[in-house]
Amino acid sequence: MQRVDHVIGERLSTDVPLVREVAQYIISAGGKRLRPALLLLVSGALGCEDPDRHTLAAVVEFIHTATLLHDDVVDESTLRRGRETANERFGNAASVLVGDFLYSRAFQMMVDVNQMRVMQVLSEATNVIAEGEVLQLMNMHDASLDEAAYLRVIRSKTAKLFEASARLAPILAGAPAEVEELCATYGQALGTAFQVIDDVLDYEGDAELLGKNLGDDLREGKVTLPVICALRQGTEAQNTLIRQAIEHGDVAHLDEILNIIRQTGALDMARQSAMAEAQRAIDAAQQLPANRYREALLQLAAGLQERRS
Repeated sequence: MQRVDHVIGERLSTDVPLVREVAQYIISAGGKRLRPALLLLVSGALGCEDPDRHTLAAVVEFIHTATLLHDDVVDESTLRRGRETANERFGNAASVLVGDFLYSRAFQMMVDVNQMRVMQVLSEATNVIAEGEVLQLMNMHDASLDEAAYLRVIRSKTAKLFEASARLAPILAGAPAEVEELCATYGQALGTAFQVIDDVLDYEGDAELLGKNLGDDLREGKVTLPVICALRQGTEAQNTLIRQAIEHGDVAHLDEILNIIRQTGALDMARQSAMAEAQRAIDAAQQLPANRYREALLQLAAGLQERRS
């Protein structure tokens, strides 16, 4: 990971001071670096020591960071990881344009690796992520959204880059197609579980630990799995209150809605759904070669139950 951070620092070089300032601001914000770590762990599990793994780990972090910049503009977010979002600090225009810079720099770097299959995986992932963003935008303030539609969004918007990160390692290792698919399954399932837990924490987490405001999803009109589960279990009066909040972005009754979501068991149901995905990841990882890297992949999936930030 130190080597990846070194590559990130090198490839953020630009003659345009504002680009460098905004990019450094968001990349240095203390993110989990989960996607690059995933690529390196799968590489280790497969015994792959190709130096291009550090470049590609930096690429997936750049793509992820670009999506965060664009996300925060679309969502009009003011807080991420406990500090001002880039759009709040530098303005929407700078955030969008620096996001574009990071996307294009990522594509320059993947071209340097000079493997067509790598470029196919990353270009497809970037396209699917963009589709997921638009799907989410179309679903805003739609209280009729069901679990299948919700999963389609998070598998596109979040899980796709996890899947791509896990898939790149077997490509670099020259592993057989069935191993590539196992790694991709692990990544997709882990990313899905990660996002479901993220959505649970928006209703039960600690705002200080999360580094964002509780109830932001409701405020933005996003229908996530805890809300979908609460609507399944709630009374007509409770459902009316939740629907009004979703449709109008009205958080005047946020405390009451938080109580409904807790009382209906919606958070436990959503966590169970996340754990089913985590188990799917574990089942895939157990078929990889037995070594300390595989153990770390298994612990990563199992540890999602304890995630609080």
